[in-house]
Amino acid sequence: MRVILVCALLSSLPLSHACPKECSCNSNTKVVDCRGRGLYDIPRRLHPDTQELYLQDNHIRGLGSVAFREIPLVRILDLSNNSITAISPTALFGLRTLQRLSLAYNSIRELDKRLLGPIRSLSHLDLSHNSLWGLPGAIGDSLKNLSYLGLANNRLTRLDRSLLDAMTHLDSLTLRGNPWRCDCQLIGLKLWLETYLFKGGILDEVLCTQPEEMKAKDLQKIPYQLFHACMTTSYHYLFANIHHLESEKLLRGHTHGNHAHPSSHSLHVPMAIGEGFGVGGGPVGGGGGGVAECETKQKHRPVNLRHAIATVIITGVVCGIVCLMMLAAAVYGCAYAAIMAKYQRELKKNEELAAAQGGDHATADEKEPLENAIA
Repeated sequence: MRVILVCALLSSLPLSHACPKECSCNSNTKVVDCRGRGLYDIPRRLHPDTQELYLQDNHIRGLGSVAFREIPLVRILDLSNNSITAISPTALFGLRTLQRLSLAYNSIRELDKRLLGPIRSLSHLDLSHNSLWGLPGAIGDSLKNLSYLGLANNRLTRLDRSLLDAMTHLDSLTLRGNPWRCDCQLIGLKLWLETYLFKGGILDEVLCTQPEEMKAKDLQKIPYQLFHACMTTSYHYLFANIHHLESEKLLRGHTHGNHAHPSSHSLHVPMAIGEGFGVGGGPVGGGGGGVAECETKQKHRPVNLRHAIATVIITGVVCGIVCLMMLAAAVYGCAYAAIMAKYQRELKKNEELAAAQGGDHATADEKEPLENAIA
């Protein structure tokens, strides 16, 4: 009996500190490195205390339900440069401490709004180089603490402004390489980007592909005059402009210093394993589109914003002049009516006096012949 018990204990010891044979593990840093091992699935028997898991450069095609239930304490998860096309809505269930997630360089077409539901600590999310057509608006509740969002080189034609408004701590955003359709639906994004840059945010570029007259133009540099048709054909311009002006009032007291919060947006692998995170050991979202190449723009008020404010001021002046003219017309009308009423009263009074005098003369003429006859 004792022999059986000892054998059971000995057999359980290696399992408690297991490391998948396809990976290399560091028990001190609690890092598991499975990069470039030809994996088609998530490795099993991961240590429950694992805090960093690197799975890039493999052949993983999908993430099933509760795929990482063995490592609930993981903080960094890198799945870049795989063949992922489908992700279960509950694939990340239980990862409440996850801070950095990279799904770059895959073939993901859509994300379920429930995917990041239980995660509230996420600060770095890289979805660049996929086939995303859009992001669900409800996912914004899980991105409130996000400081970096990579959406470069997808198939985005527009982006919901309510999703961006939810990310109040966002410092860096990559949007290049998407087929943006710069129509009235995108005016809200244009206004949000101006406020974002004014507060010190980092952005690469938003190049339009449609319509043809705006092709290859940067959305930030397109003058507002080209969106004037939106005022009569869409309510998006009106509502976005009102929201933008309200935001500008809040920014009046902003100073022009200490807005940017420099931080490293690449995921770091300890020296014991090797430097770099992402494709080819470079920063996340490589291919020359990394965040390190973006420079913080000067904190001056954008030219287009000045044009918008000037337009609002001119419109206010014109409206004021019209109101004054209407007031003058009303005063003139009232004065004219009073004068005419007074004139009519005087005319009627004169007619009554004339009629009374004519009656007196007629009575006198009748009395004179009568007196002559009597005489």
